[in-house]
This record gives sequence, structure tokens and C-alpha cells, in this order.
Amino acid sequence: MNVSFTYSSGLLRRYLAPLWRPALLMSALLLVAIAIELIGPQIMRSFIDTAERGGPASALANAALLFIAAALVGQAVRIGAAYMSEIVGWAATNRLRGDLLRHVLGLDLSFHKQHPPGALIERIDGDVTALANFFSQFVVALLGNLLLLIGVLALLWREDWRAGLGVSIYALVTLAALNTVQRVGSARWQAALQSEADLGGFLEERLRATEDIRANGAELHILRQLDTLLTSQLAVLLRAFLARTYIFITSQALFAVGFASGLALGAWLYTQGQATIGTAFLITVYVGLLARPLEGIRNQAEDMQQASAGLARVAALLGTQPVIREQPSAELPSGPLNVTFAGVTFSYGDELPAGGSQADPTTQPDHVLQDIAFDLPAGHTLGVLGRTGSGKTTLIRLLLRLYDPGAGGIRLGGHNLRDLALSDVRRRVGVVTQDVQIFGASARENITLFDRQIDDAAIWRVLEALGLRELIERLPQGLDTRLGSGGVGLSAGQAQLLACARVFLRDPGLIILDEASSRLDPASEALLERAIDRLLAGRSAVIIAHRLATLRRADSILVLDHGRVAEFGPRATLAADPHSRFAELIRLGEDASTYR
Repeated sequence: MNVSFTYSSGLLRRYLAPLWRPALLMSALLLVAIAIELIGPQIMRSFIDTAERGGPASALANAALLFIAAALVGQAVRIGAAYMSEIVGWAATNRLRGDLLRHVLGLDLSFHKQHPPGALIERIDGDVTALANFFSQFVVALLGNLLLLIGVLALLWREDWRAGLGVSIYALVTLAALNTVQRVGSARWQAALQSEADLGGFLEERLRATEDIRANGAELHILRQLDTLLTSQLAVLLRAFLARTYIFITSQALFAVGFASGLALGAWLYTQGQATIGTAFLITVYVGLLARPLEGIRNQAEDMQQASAGLARVAALLGTQPVIREQPSAELPSGPLNVTFAGVTFSYGDELPAGGSQADPTTQPDHVLQDIAFDLPAGHTLGVLGRTGSGKTTLIRLLLRLYDPGAGGIRLGGHNLRDLALSDVRRRVGVVTQDVQIFGASARENITLFDRQIDDAAIWRVLEALGLRELIERLPQGLDTRLGSGGVGLSAGQAQLLACARVFLRDPGLIILDEASSRLDPASEALLERAIDRLLAGRSAVIIAHRLATLRRADSILVLDHGRVAEFGPRATLAADPHSRFAELIRLGEDASTYR
């Protein structure tokens, strides 16, 4: 994907506009540094010519002190410019990282199924890091180098037209040669960035599966896969770094030729009596000084290779749009919510691919759910049973509008789910998953999900209402105790208790509960039972149940089998029917996990 100049300049304006003050200061410092760099050789010429004429020692001392002062001030100014450049670069790229993360979090599950977390981390962080110099000083440095180049050429023209003409031709030839060579690299750097993202995705997936890999003795197989991936990545990276090497070799050869030519020109003018030794020195230094702006322009061209590759991937990511579109025209009522599924059919081929192109109409994917129909009145609880692959999880995803059904409709709170704002659905529907995500943060932040507007008093009220106060008080530092990575570990039951507190804080009208299928100790199970009772009180609920104890809460039972409704009705009616699957489950006294 090629990035246009309009897109690049628009991205610069968008992220540098809020930073115009430090960007302006950085620009001013760079311009001052350029002026000092041009003055230095003039001071040295004055010193040399004065010494050659036998001038007074005071004049030599003043010139020497002025040169030292200019050098010191120049270094200080460049340090200040570099400092401001870091501020601008990191502030701009951090804003871009935030926008990319927000955008990615808003994309559909179909996108996340195709892009593992490791690859997305590389795109959000690695690609943006490659743009740091582009944001911090690309335009200013390029403009500064051009001004330094023009300044050197102007001063050479003033000294001698032949020196000005010869060096001008040399500068044009050098820029043309460097521009030709740098075109090789952009596509190669884009491929290199993609290879790094692929490696990140591979490592993330394998490290996350460490337990399974070690338990099944698959380490050697994984290492072979890694070797294959690294071998292919090496070839891609070598091509990218070779492109950089071509530019470096070309530039160094051209600079050497230029300096030698400047030295020869100065010596010739001096021997012809057309220049003092100070002027000959000045011409030689200025020609050598040309290497600075030409090298700078070459570096900017090299940085632009990497930046253009990063820009292309950033543009592609920002250009990916979610399939689920919001057209809110209704708002969910307060209180418990009713749920209606009417002839809902869905397969994971129904949604658009993450790239946004329409799926192949000739492909007939297998339906995960087919003709699902049921009604859950407000304030009632529905227990959902089904073996693995029966469609239970997909049912919940559709209810949360993580996907849209291919046929049929879903109503929530009396409104078509498509007519509701996603933020309204997320706020009014609380979810307690089987695998609760515990973040490497404090217990407080895990309960509030980092919402700083929720004070401790509200947290303790919720914990008290759910009977979980003692659980949190037993932690080493209470709400300040760090959980997750690097902190205190929680059992599956404790994690679900914490998730209940998360949901209770939001006061939703519908609870979706996917019970933990692992066996709990009696104390944890009793605590979880009480917390669930209090969480469900006065609310509608859909429970994917794995224990008979939980099914006793249900007003209705829905049994799924291969994506179809095998059984649906009031719990008492199904329990009294000796031919129903639910009655058979009760007679056998089995856990509901039999029907997972």
C-alpha cells in the first residue's frame, strides 16, 4: 500500500497541531544551530588571514574566543533541539498509539480472529516507533538541511563564482544519485515490518500455550517452527538492510569525491593568487560542510523509507472498518430487560472479512446456529445447555452484538438490537465469563476496570451486597493488593466472584453468566452461590450452566444441539416430562457439564 503525500502531511498536521509550541521551539533551535554552523568557518578564515598578515595578537585571541563560544553555543542549541525533538516525537507517537489501540478495540471479532495479539502489538507499537523521527523532526530537519545547503552554496557563490558553480553541480548530482538509490528500500522495509509482526504473533501464541506444549512434549516441534520462521525473516531483513547499505556506500563515495574536489579547487585558487589561504581554507571547509546537509537529507530519505512502510501499515489498520455498524434510534429502558430471538440463523461466514470485502457468495458455510427462537421475559432467568460446539457461545456473542445474525432478528428490552447504540448494550448487559481476565493491577482497578470515577465507598457497598467484603479484606493490602501478573493469584471461583463485583457496579438489566466448569472447594462454591443469587436478584439472566444447582435458578431451559433448539420450555414443565432431555439429566443426577 503506497501512502500519498496528502495522507502523510495530514497525519503530521493532526498529531503535531496540539504540540505546536514545542515544535516551534524545536524549529527555532535548529535554525539557530544552522546559522552558527555557517558562521564558524568565517571566523576561522578571519583568524587564518589575520595570522598570515601578522595581525595583532588581540585580534587572534578574539577570533579564537569567538570560535570557541560559537562552538559551545552551537552544541548547547543542538542538545536543546534534540531534547525538544524527543518530547515532540514521543508525545505525537503516543497519541497515535492510543488512537490505534482505540480503533483496534472497536473492530469486530472477525478481525481479531485473523490477527493474533502479538502481531497487533507490533503494529500498534513497533510500526509507530518507526515513525518517531518522522513526527519529531522530519519536516524541520529536512527544511534545516536544505537551508544549510542553500546557505553554503550562497556563501561559496559570494566568494568565487567558479567555486559556487562547481559545488552547485556537485550537490545536484549527489542529491539525484541518493534519490535514485533510496527508492529501492521502501517496499523492503514494509516487508521487514510485516516479518517482525509475524514473529511477534508466533511467539505470543506459543508462549500463551506453554502449559499444553510442555505437557505434550511439543517443544522440539515449536523450536523447528521458530527456526523456519527466523530463517525466512533473516532473508527479508537482509534485503532491507542491504538497501540501507547501498545508500550509505553511495553517499560516502560521493562525499569523498566532493571533499577532494573542494581541496583541489581551494589549492588551485590560492596558487593562482585569486584567493587568500584563509579563503582557500573556507572553500575547503564549506565543501566538506556540504556532507552534513547531504548526509542529513540522505538520512531523512532513509528514515522516510521506514516511515513510509510504517505509515502504510498504520493507514491500512486505520482504514479497516468494523462490520458492525451503529445506527442508534432507540434506548434501552431501565430495570430488567426482556430478550427475544426470532428465527436467528448464523455462521461465521456471514460476516464480512476483516479486510472489508464481501465473502464469496458461492461458499455455503455451515450454520453454527439455525432458526433459533425463544422469548425470555423481563426479570426471568434462562438456563442454556448444550454439548461442545452446540452454539452456546455464539448465542451469547450475538446477544452482545459482537456479530450480527445472517437471518432472523434479536430484540433486547423491546427494541431491535441493531437499533441500539453499542455503548448502551455494553452498559445495560453485564457479562461474567468462564475465563475471567485478571489484569496485572490492583484489586481496586480489577473491580472497577480502571474507572477512576468509582470511589472506594461504592466498591465496598458492592462487595458488602455480594458478601465478598471478607474475601477482599483477607488480601495482603486489601483493595491495593496487586493481582495477576507479578501479584496475588486467584482461583477460578475467586476470579468469577471478582467478575460478579465488576458487573454489579454497573447495575445492568441483563446478566449473562458462563459458569466456571472447574470444580470448586465447598467454601468457594457457597460464596459464589450467594454472590450469584444477589447478582441475579431483580434482573433478567442468561446462564450457560454446568451445574444442576445453577439450573434450579432458571425459569426456563434452552437445550441446543448442533446449532438448533432441541428443547425449550419452563423448567418445571421440562423437569416433569419424563421424555425430556432435562428430566433425563435430573434423573441421572449428572452435572450440566455433560451437555457442554
